[in-house]
Amino acid sequence: MMKTLASGILAAALGAASAAGLPVYVKIAPPAAVVETRVAAPGPGYVWVAGFHRWDGKAYAWVPGHWVVPPRPHAAWVPGHWVHSHHGYWWKDGHWR
Repeated sequence: MMKTLASGILAAALGAASAAGLPVYVKIAPPAAVVETRVAAPGPGYVWVAGFHRWDGKAYAWVPGHWVVPPRPHAAWVPGHWVHSHHGYWWKDGHWR
């Protein structure tokens, strides 16, 4: 029971830190990206957002890529990526430019 409670507290803390825009540092390097097979775009104007590994508090989990419509014409997707620092690894979110 204590292990479950501790896991719940850790998950809540990670969620709160992430929501506040604070980096969550992970001591374990992320695994290599999964090679994905893109399906055809659902229509014209869609942009592929590649999948990535996210940290769930205990391990890395793969988030598959998907097609999205850009928020405005000529917007370019800048992929998120893991950044290594002396604290560990932290995720920098992708964004539209």
